[in-house]
Amino acid sequence: MPANTSAENCVFCAIVAGVSPAYRVYEDDDIVAFLDIRPVSRGHTLVIPKPHSLYLEDLDPGNGAKVFQAAQRIARGIRRSDLGAAGVHLVVNDGRAAMQTVFHTHLHVIPRRKGDKLSLSFLFGALWRKLADPERTAEAIREGLRRLG
Repeated sequence: MPANTSAENCVFCAIVAGVSPAYRVYEDDDIVAFLDIRPVSRGHTLVIPKPHSLYLEDLDPGNGAKVFQAAQRIARGIRRSDLGAAGVHLVVNDGRAAMQTVFHTHLHVIPRRKGDKLSLSFLFGALWRKLADPERTAEAIREGLRRLG
């Protein structure tokens, strides 16, 4: 397990509590959105649920919906701002193997501009490779879902 797994030592929980600084762009009773301190592009925003959750599987589905609704609103705002964004990427890194570094569920809203040199191929590279035994892989996933009930 990652070292920063509890709410007591989570930087995002400290931002929610107002203890750590952040450039907030949106907040309501359930969600906080703020600029990423290591932006991939100008306007790169993180949307987080206020209650602590490590991974997607820990996230209350209602809060997940609120995170996505806030991200959608922020994406629309970014596209209508003066930042010059023509689109956005919405990205969730879920787990260390998926490059999650802060273990509080969060959604990245990453502005994209026509002609930008930003490459997210490291996140989506698997889509461009030939799938290894896709039928067995799909069945393995379906079986995992059946086990959930």
